[in-house]
Amino acid sequence: MRRAAALALVVLGTVSCGAGQPASVPAPATSAPGQEAPQSPTPAPATPTSTGPPEFTSKVSRVSRDRLPYSWRPGCPVHYRDLRLVTLTYWGFDDKPHTGELVVRDTVTDDIETVFEKLYDWRWPIEQMKLVDAFEADDFDSIDANNTSAFNCRRATGSSNWSNHAYGEAIDINPQQNPYVTASGGTAHQNAKKFTERPIKGKGVINPGDKVVKAFAAVGWEWGGYWSGAKDYQHFSKGGG
Repeated sequence: MRRAAALALVVLGTVSCGAGQPASVPAPATSAPGQEAPQSPTPAPATPTSTGPPEFTSKVSRVSRDRLPYSWRPGCPVHYRDLRLVTLTYWGFDDKPHTGELVVRDTVTDDIETVFEKLYDWRWPIEQMKLVDAFEADDFDSIDANNTSAFNCRRATGSSNWSNHAYGEAIDINPQQNPYVTASGGTAHQNAKKFTERPIKGKGVINPGDKVVKAFAAVGWEWGGYWSGAKDYQHFSKGGG
C-alpha cells in the first residue's frame, strides 16, 4: 500500500508541473491591485545627423618658389621665404563652400584667418580665390576674372612705389563688384562699370561701414573705399595704403 501510494504521488506531481515546462522557469511578475504593470524601457530616439555645410577650415604653410613663378622675383621688397600660403574655406557665389588660396606675409596670417572665418560664417560670398600666378601675375586679368587675391610684387596703381600687395599685406576682394574708381568716377574694367557708386546693393558688394569693413578694421586693416580722391573698393591693407 505505501509503495502504491508513493507511485501515485509521483504521477500526480508530474502532471501538476505542466508537460514540457521546466519547474525552474519563474512566472511573470504581476502588479499589486491598483498598480500599473511594469513597462519595458523605451529606446532613446536616434540623434539626427547634421546635413549643413562643413565648418570653416584654414591652413598656413610655407610657400615654395615654384608656386610663385610670376608674382615674385629677386628684388621684391619681401623675400618669398617670408610669405605664407593660406588655404581656407570660402562661401561661393553659387551658395556652396569652396577652398581657396591666398599668399600673404607671415606676420598677417592670423588676421586673414580671423576675418575669413567671419565671412564664411556669415555666408558672405566670394566668386573665386586663386593665386595671381594663375593669371601670370597680370593684375588686370585677375581683376577682370573677379578673382580675390593678395600677394603680387607690383607697383601701386599710378605710382612708382611698391604696392602693399608687394609686401603681402593687402588683399583685393571681388574686384568686379568692388572696383578701383578714379577721382572722376571711371573704372578700367567694363564688367565693373555698374558698381562704381556707393552704397549699392548686390552679391559680394562692400559698402561703407558694413560688417566686412568692420571685420577688417578689427584686425587693423584699412579699406580703400575710404580714400580721398580715387576709391579702391576691393582693397584692404594692413595699416592702410
